[in-house]
Amino acid sequence: MAITIVVFVVLLFTGLPLYVNLGLSSFLYIFLSGDNPMVVVQRITQASNSFTMIAAPFFILMGNLMNTGGVTRKMFRFANVIVGTVPGGMGHANILCSALFAGMSGTAVADAGGLGNIEIAAMREVGYDDDFSCAVTSASSVLGPIIPPSLPMVILAVTVGASVGRCFIGGIIPGVLIAGALCVMVAYYAKKRNYPKNPRPTKNEVWVAFKEAFWALLAPVILFTAIYTGIVTTTEAAIIAALYSLIIGLVTYKDLKLKDIPKVMLSTCETTGVVLSIVMTANIFGYALTIAQVPQAITAFLTGISNKFLFLLLINIFLLFVGCFMEGTAAILILAPILIPAMQAMGVSETQACLIMIVNLMIGVVTPPVGVVLYVTSNVAKVSANRVIKATMPFLIPLFIVLMLITYVPVLTNFLPNLLYG
Repeated sequence: MAITIVVFVVLLFTGLPLYVNLGLSSFLYIFLSGDNPMVVVQRITQASNSFTMIAAPFFILMGNLMNTGGVTRKMFRFANVIVGTVPGGMGHANILCSALFAGMSGTAVADAGGLGNIEIAAMREVGYDDDFSCAVTSASSVLGPIIPPSLPMVILAVTVGASVGRCFIGGIIPGVLIAGALCVMVAYYAKKRNYPKNPRPTKNEVWVAFKEAFWALLAPVILFTAIYTGIVTTTEAAIIAALYSLIIGLVTYKDLKLKDIPKVMLSTCETTGVVLSIVMTANIFGYALTIAQVPQAITAFLTGISNKFLFLLLINIFLLFVGCFMEGTAAILILAPILIPAMQAMGVSETQACLIMIVNLMIGVVTPPVGVVLYVTSNVAKVSANRVIKATMPFLIPLFIVLMLITYVPVLTNFLPNLLYG
């Protein structure tokens, strides 16, 4: 296993696709340990044969349909009308729109790539600095995987056998806290740099913006109601949400054309293929770690730390470090079977443990050197990655503050799930 881990770390820096790295490293361990090579086929089949995992491609499809169908523009206009009258209003609208879009996309990259193009152009037009616009867009994209529905939460819940519904509902309060903390940061910059605010909208302007965005805003309502009333499973809700997105794009808003469908489907297949490849090869890697008793050794070490405050602090530091270098899905698949049980052994609820891991790793999408959202935003805004990284760093402060709150105040993640599920 020591040889396998060294090979895995070395291959991380070669630019090799992560799923190839995971597959090669896992096969190396199986070869060196003398295990039956057929276990590779068995583990790949087992990882992909999951009813809950079917939700992933449909959440991805929903986000792509919303982006292509012009839904994001209507949502941003509505958010700008609602909160644009305060200093730095368009920055607040950026965050509110990310929170709303999080209820549909479930991924940070979809938020930064889909909304970012509209938000940054609008902010640039009225005099906001590119650095600030990119920083707000990058930081607020973290909300995508925290406010349900969330693709990383689905993957994490499947990996550790947790309740997807409890994880979803547990992410609502942390998501609201992150949005509020980012708004405080925007207000500070708005006052410091004297950023503009919009004129107060008339009742008619508010009504028009609401009407345009109504069908888009209804999507997360349908999604949550269907899941939490038990009418459908999470997977079935994802299918319904994707179908709903298709209908409002084609029929209601008519911004989605039939000729766009093949491109949307291809993009969805590509993203799903990458995610599923990582899921399958990470399952083999996890099997290798388990056979080598690595999870047991790490769990024994961590639970040997009697001070719960210090234990959770070390978990956060470790996950933040991992998030700087490893893509979130891969980190979840490799580390969740090790860390979630260790946190539960220290008295942390399963839902809180999952949220701690998700928030840590999602902060990783906006931290260099592998912070993918930073590069997506840089590409969208046509601003150098170094400028985006430098501007985004101060916005990590509110993210860290909320992370500490959900780590040491369990009620923030447990209250709503316990209220709804008992």
